[in-house]
Amino acid sequence: MEAVFPDSLGNWRDPSNVRRVWREVRDELELEGFVSHTLRKTVASFLDDAGVSTRKISDQLGHAKVSMTQDRYLGRRLTDRWTAKVLEGLFGVPADEKSPKSVPGS
Repeated sequence: MEAVFPDSLGNWRDPSNVRRVWREVRDELELEGFVSHTLRKTVASFLDDAGVSTRKISDQLGHAKVSMTQDRYLGRRLTDRWTAKVLEGLFGVPADEKSPKSVPGS
């Protein structure tokens, strides 16, 4: 496996140096509380929203178990638009839309 961002000699970077540079960049951009782990969560969320399978997301993040990815990185969707419409129908609100095959953002 090759390093994505190698050091000047093409080797792996020292973790303490990476953390130091990350803090410098974060502080300069005034991103207090924004940790590098946030980027992993963001990548997982983008891949999930794009419909990438949980197994592939898990592989990308380097998790041995898919359950780790599901439990820690992927948000549970409370509902989608069609489900909300159906539930509204239970309370007398007409569900005037037909069930879409795919609803963006759901």
